[in-house]
Amino acid sequence: MLLALLVLVGCAEATKEEEPEKRPNIIFMMSDDHAYQAISAYSNHLIETPNIDRLAKEGMIFTNACVTNSICAPSRAVILTGKHSHLNGKIDNRFPFDTTQMTFPQLLQDAGYQTAMFGKLHFGNNPKGFDQFKILPGQGTYYNPDFITKNEGRIRVEGYTTDLITDMTLDWMDNERDSEKPFLLMYLHKAPHREWLPPERHYKEYIKKTFPEPATLFDNYDGRGSAAKEAEMNLLTHMNWAGDSKIYPEVMDELGIPETANWDKRAFEREVGRQNEEQRAAWDAVYGPMNEEFKKKYPTMTDKEKMQWRYQRYMQDYLGSIAAVDDNVGRLLHYLDENDLTDNTLIIYTSDQGFYLGEHGWFDKRFIYDESFKTPLLARWPGKIEPGSSSDLMVQNLDFAQTLLDAAGVAQPDDMQGESLVPLLTGKMDDWTREAVYYHYYEYPSVHMVKRHYGIVTPEYKLAHFYFDVDEWELYDRKKDTQEMKNVYDDPAYAEVVAELKTKLAELRVKYKDSEELDQKYIDAYQLDK
Repeated sequence: MLLALLVLVGCAEATKEEEPEKRPNIIFMMSDDHAYQAISAYSNHLIETPNIDRLAKEGMIFTNACVTNSICAPSRAVILTGKHSHLNGKIDNRFPFDTTQMTFPQLLQDAGYQTAMFGKLHFGNNPKGFDQFKILPGQGTYYNPDFITKNEGRIRVEGYTTDLITDMTLDWMDNERDSEKPFLLMYLHKAPHREWLPPERHYKEYIKKTFPEPATLFDNYDGRGSAAKEAEMNLLTHMNWAGDSKIYPEVMDELGIPETANWDKRAFEREVGRQNEEQRAAWDAVYGPMNEEFKKKYPTMTDKEKMQWRYQRYMQDYLGSIAAVDDNVGRLLHYLDENDLTDNTLIIYTSDQGFYLGEHGWFDKRFIYDESFKTPLLARWPGKIEPGSSSDLMVQNLDFAQTLLDAAGVAQPDDMQGESLVPLLTGKMDDWTREAVYYHYYEYPSVHMVKRHYGIVTPEYKLAHFYFDVDEWELYDRKKDTQEMKNVYDDPAYAEVVAELKTKLAELRVKYKDSEELDQKYIDAYQLDK
């Protein structure tokens, strides 16, 4: 009898050992233009983000994560395909995405994952590889948005967009998720993309706040080349008064303030004008007094005071929008906890690129400089990722597709160009061999007028080549010049560094199948399109 019992126990243990590991659920969280400087896990000098920070405390934070092309739609195309922009075709916000490209959600769906996308895709109305989707058309709006849906066509929903995206997500989790299948959920926020409209619960609070100014707010770009000097991203001279700073169009007229761009007032009407009567009354109760105070100050303000005022207005709305993202990340994390889904779910939190929060006097992104080039990246995977861990290794959005396929045990196509982060996530740091990353930005001449450039970035240095209407090189010492204020390309002390990096850059161009011929192809296509 005892022998029979021991045999049964042994068989049960063998069966348990042989049982295949359960495939993880995957939640890919991404916000639009969310600067790493505005996540308190990186720095709390601007805002506290306790729910996003939870992912860092219970998982891993990457301090050197970056993008391949710092602009919205191209970044998303890179994430979906695992290929650089010049291969997936989405080099800028105007050129079309090559819909014949295979994406990682398609591969996960084919492998038995249930797939859903809610929020902002930015391009394409019918994303491939999803069992369910509800996405914003284009940029979408902050209040009472339209959604393009898989089953209902185009719908309009009353409410605040960040909250609505989460409502739809949780509804799908409750009513459509198949508990017998692992799932891929792409949870994609519009916020904090321009024009930065917070919800009432946050703008009431944030409009009263004062934020520390960045040390480079009044940068004159003397240490850089023509690209920085000619870019149109300055808070004082290029940010819209109505659309961005929320000065009412009639107040602009009364004060004789001209529109900064031809969509300045139209942006205000598109966003604030989208509000219903109740929402607008609440908005006017807060932003009306701000406008009245501005009317009194403006006539005697110096340019320096205007710049400082505009910086505060920018931060109040930008950070108020992020506060709503953090609220809703908390709602989703709470749902996972309450429904026993936390332990077997891999979560990635990131942004489609970095963003300037007044550094160098700028807003927006596009440059290879750090605030634009670097992006937040947090990952939590209980039982796999050591809580509270961190990595300063060079990783990119190019790596996300292969990482998620690897985590799911799905074969990675040979033509994907990234590397799986799973070894890093699971503590095998020594397996990571990448020493440099490649960057290429194309959208010029266009809004913000950031010149075309490509470059190589290592932990120590950054070398960039600006081309098209110029032929200029810039080199920055990332260790000695953390704010990237002085181009040392022509400094004799760095001659050997320049030579070495140019050789490595040429090798990366070959490795990733980029070339002068492709550069010219896209220049010619731009000329034809213009």
